[in-house]
Amino acid sequence: MFSKKLIVKAPALSRSLTIGLIPADGIGKEVIPAAQKIIEHVIDKVDFVNLDAGFELFQKTGVALPDETVEILKKCDGALFGAVSSPSHKVAGYSSPIVALRKKMDLYANVRPVSSAKGALGKPIDMLIIRENTECLYIKSERLEKDPKTGLQTAWADRRITEYASKRIAKMAFDMALVRAKNPTIHSKPKVTIVHKSNVLSVTDGLFRESCRAVAQNPEYKDVIVEEQLVDSMVYRMFREPEVFDVVVAPNLYGDIISDGAAALVGSLGVVASANVGDNFVIGEPVHGSAPDIAGKGISNPIAAIRSAAMLLDHLGYNAEATKIKVAVDTVLTEGKTLTPDLGGKATTEQVTSKVIANL
Repeated sequence: MFSKKLIVKAPALSRSLTIGLIPADGIGKEVIPAAQKIIEHVIDKVDFVNLDAGFELFQKTGVALPDETVEILKKCDGALFGAVSSPSHKVAGYSSPIVALRKKMDLYANVRPVSSAKGALGKPIDMLIIRENTECLYIKSERLEKDPKTGLQTAWADRRITEYASKRIAKMAFDMALVRAKNPTIHSKPKVTIVHKSNVLSVTDGLFRESCRAVAQNPEYKDVIVEEQLVDSMVYRMFREPEVFDVVVAPNLYGDIISDGAAALVGSLGVVASANVGDNFVIGEPVHGSAPDIAGKGISNPIAAIRSAAMLLDHLGYNAEATKIKVAVDTVLTEGKTLTPDLGGKATTEQVTSKVIANL
């Protein structure tokens, strides 16, 4: 999955690997232990450090992301994050711990592979969505202003797009396109699709588009096909012609929406993995949320977390072990006999995990 230039903190394979575990909220407490079991079956020398974060922790202590968690993470080789509850209403003093972690650890890319031998409309899908992870509307700069005449409120949100962050995420997208071109995929040539809305947001999205285009001029990427899609047409075309997309790069908000939507193409959010990638650290994170409606019932799908664990190991240089996990998961999904309810089955989290282990 990752090129060597992105493997920046690979531990010596002779020593013990240290992985931080942050289950956080809801089904995160179920799927992260499942991923831990899988890692234990493919790596002999591994230590796990259990760490706290999340909305449930905030409700108990008033802190969503303890400083201690961040400091301990910096001593780990990598980490897995489960899921976080995000209240739809404003909660004074609370902000998402995973968003904060991305900023504190400078995990500037969210890498989300979406693949299926036979996806929506019976068409093959092999797409890699790379989402800028540190800015856009997710800087959370919002305010309310009241009109003194009418007494009505106006909500404002600032959006930040920088040339630095845009070029950095574009470089990763083009690098990954070249890496993918070395391995068999459904695409004959490497291609990067730049997603934006510069026809309306000509300054912010305009800068993102221009920055990505500037990176594309690097001679190193002369063989990479470059395309653009307005974000609305991207969504439409992604569902109509998913097979045409290879690597997709987008600002934070668009990337979030596109990657969640793409999960519908391969069956469920419960099977889509991701990795929050920086130059010095990686946190694997399943794409699904905390799913409070099924939390505690033992039926959450562990596949996304297990695949995220494989992405983490791949990044850390444990490529053979990561491949074993990927093959085992694909076997379970292809057989279709041991699936959780989100995929139309009746299996429990534990049963799916055991089935993956049996296929390792």
